Amino acid sequence: MSDPHLTPNWSTSALLTIDVQRDFLSEAPYGVPGTTEVLPALARLTAAFRTARRPIVRLYRRDGQDADLVRRTLLAGGAAIVAPGSAGSAVAADLLPPGAPPLDPDLLLAGRPQPLGEHEVALFKPRWGAFYRTELDELLRGWGVDTVVVAGCNFPNCPRATLVEASERDYRVVLAEDAVSGLHDIGRAEVTGIGVGLRSVQDITASLTFQEVS
Repeated sequence: MSDPHLTPNWSTSALLTIDVQRDFLSEAPYGVPGTTEVLPALARLTAAFRTARRPIVRLYRRDGQDADLVRRTLLAGGAAIVAPGSAGSAVAADLLPPGAPPLDPDLLLAGRPQPLGEHEVALFKPRWGAFYRTELDELLRGWGVDTVVVAGCNFPNCPRATLVEASERDYRVVLAEDAVSGLHDIGRAEVTGIGVGLRSVQDITASLTFQEVS
């Protein structure tokens, strides 16, 4: 990524983790294949951002009356997926900081960020993209962030929508390609075409460590 308009600024970066909730893990009844498998890489990535004291924002879905149209028939039929306050709506194990509180559905559904730890918050997103009807852009601007790293669950849907929305807002955008489920070669080519950098967790972690030391 030699283009000066696309090169990540690690000192002003933030990590966005998308939909890494228990109901979306591979083994769950409505889970997304490959999601459990990327958790170790995602845990390493989260730990690196935490060590570098860079912001981490966890974006969560809540399926129900405000769900996407494509999900409403399923939910009306009785499917219980990431219901507010349920065990399935909780973040996957090993991704939260020590002492993080349980998710507060009332606060999150009101559109407010919930602190989970130092430099770490959760946000509820009502649709595919993390910027739509959320305070994410305001939070990132307030922290002086100009580079976002995206990881999490099911690339074709929410991560890809978030990449596009971030690009539209002139963020420098990186996809942690080994910490996202559902990624495929066509998707790689598509997001590269809009300026998204594809990087491994090892590469991102090394870049953060170098920035921290220097």
